Amino acid sequence: MDGLGVNRLDGNNPFVKPPRVGAVTLTVGFDLDLTLIDARPGFIKTMAALSAEMGVELDGETAAGMMGPPLPDVLRAIGVAVDDVDQVVARFRQLYKDIAIEFSSPMPGAVEALAAVRAMGGHTMIVTAKYQPNAERHITALGWDVDHLIGDLWATGKADALRTHGAGVYVGDHIGDINGALAADAVAVGVATGPCTSAELVAAGAHIVLPSLEQFPAWLSGHVAAQR
Repeated sequence: MDGLGVNRLDGNNPFVKPPRVGAVTLTVGFDLDLTLIDARPGFIKTMAALSAEMGVELDGETAAGMMGPPLPDVLRAIGVAVDDVDQVVARFRQLYKDIAIEFSSPMPGAVEALAAVRAMGGHTMIVTAKYQPNAERHITALGWDVDHLIGDLWATGKADALRTHGAGVYVGDHIGDINGALAADAVAVGVATGPCTSAELVAAGAHIVLPSLEQFPAWLSGHVAAQR
């Protein structure tokens, strides 16, 4: 959820592999926070450390409940002054890498969802508003093998990355994710595991809303079969 950094759609990103040319391959994109991983415990601990260091009360619980949009937006929403946001974001990111990673865990069904794409010969990608280096740290710590990981993108800003790598499906927990999928002409799959309700995801235009990623492998199987 930590965002507004540099978009790393470039050859220097080890988490982005060149797109294949030729036969169409199933590519499924996923959001990260509250879709694939539960980063809330580490996020709250990082906010607590930042509060203690700055001598300012920052409501980490409330901020964690708003995960999805870029971090500057969330900080402003909990009362951080506009003039202070850049400084707070920079320090949060420094603390986060040393505090938060070990306290984050896969969301229910996340490992199985990624495996389901692989089992069908597909590619997996993560497109997230989270600060790219910290997103990479999460994936490395979990030992996940994903074909592409692109951070610092939010809402419709995710569309270019999804199109570049041919994602036909994008999965996320926030209406911003649904907007990104629709802008990329991808099938928008909502999971009701984040701050947005099923009704909100449907209203945003999701083609399907699942209670969690635990239902994703069965849905994907049916979706792929219907395309043949």
